[in-house]
Amino acid sequence: MSRLTGWWSRRGNAAKVELYTRWSFHFFAVLEIASIGLVPFSSARDEAVATPVAAAVTLLVCAHAVLTAALSSRALDWVLDRRDRPVRLITAEVAVTAGGALALLTLRATGVLADAATAVAVVTGMVVFSLGGLVLCVRRPRRVLYLVPAAALATGGAGAALGLHPAEALGSAVGTVLGGYGLAFACGFSAWLMKIVWELERSRDLKARLAVAEERLRFGRDLHDILGRNLSVIALKSELAVQLARRERPEAVDQMTEVQRIARESQRELRDVVRGYREADLRVELEGARGVLDAAGIACEVAADGPGLPDDVQAALGWVVREATTNVLRHGDARRCAIAVREEEGAVVLTVENDGAERTGAGAARPGSGLAGLRERIAAVGGELEAGPGGGGTFRVSARIPLAHQEGRRVPEARTETRTEASTGTRTEGER
Repeated sequence: MSRLTGWWSRRGNAAKVELYTRWSFHFFAVLEIASIGLVPFSSARDEAVATPVAAAVTLLVCAHAVLTAALSSRALDWVLDRRDRPVRLITAEVAVTAGGALALLTLRATGVLADAATAVAVVTGMVVFSLGGLVLCVRRPRRVLYLVPAAALATGGAGAALGLHPAEALGSAVGTVLGGYGLAFACGFSAWLMKIVWELERSRDLKARLAVAEERLRFGRDLHDILGRNLSVIALKSELAVQLARRERPEAVDQMTEVQRIARESQRELRDVVRGYREADLRVELEGARGVLDAAGIACEVAADGPGLPDDVQAALGWVVREATTNVLRHGDARRCAIAVREEEGAVVLTVENDGAERTGAGAARPGSGLAGLRERIAAVGGELEAGPGGGGTFRVSARIPLAHQEGRRVPEARTETRTEASTGTRTEGER
């Protein structure tokens, strides 16, 4: 079953909306053939229309439906800025619709089509379905307000000019106005909605990328502030020490001692910066994982009901959350992710489980993925880490730390929070 539905489930929300919209427009071709293409044959059974004429009209409707479907598909690409405006298809659509409508009205005026209802239905239907495709090629909605009345006026005017009964000409015009506005607004709204969904998808992707870039800039700025000044001082004092040493001055030793002191101070400050960056707070990491996964279009459920934990345990578990979240974004094809922290049989257990296990497992299992480092961090606080495929086609990372030797080091009770963020975007790759 997963193979049958994978072509749908692996798509992002924007891609799903686009696929649904495209197939809706393709269905209009079937609807046009079923609604007006078979009308001449029903009249032929009643001997109101000759069978060869009915066959010719049906073929005309089928060709028009296929052309309209092709125009709609290319127009949707133009709406999404993937292709140029399909000018040739627009010209062909207008020519086939106008030529076919004039031919049918002429057959009705000469008496070849004896049934007035058949002629009006086919002509009106062709014009209405054409408007549904042509409206996709219009940028400004105001032009749609003019396009439909113009088509209705042209249809009714052509019928009146060919000598049809005023009721038939008026019926064609009124039918074109009613059906044209309805289908035009439906098609225009569908195209607009599809474009908005894609823009939201790109906005979420940009949001995730900006978050990563902002963190990198912050870390780079801190390193520059610390190392830039100290390295400049070290360079100046080293140059001064060289000059003094060449002159055999005893002050050279003092300058090199000062260089050594500044270098050690720089090491200490650098460790402080890196420690502040690398230390992971569990609650902060849970919130960060939820935000990043939500920005990437992955539904994330976080359930934290464990006790207050010592700082080193929280840091170790926070690193598990950080690394597992990065693997989900970088290697996986996930749509959902569940993160849970709970106390179980005298131990605190953290689990991170997501779907899209085939790609996540392959990516996470490669050397250098970070799992080896996580095992070392968890082992340092007396715990163990397991990672591998879970049930139901998921990938599961589980960290378990016994609390027996942590009793005297607990911090106050952590606030419990459970929240689910529903996904509305398509998947994006990134890292925290």
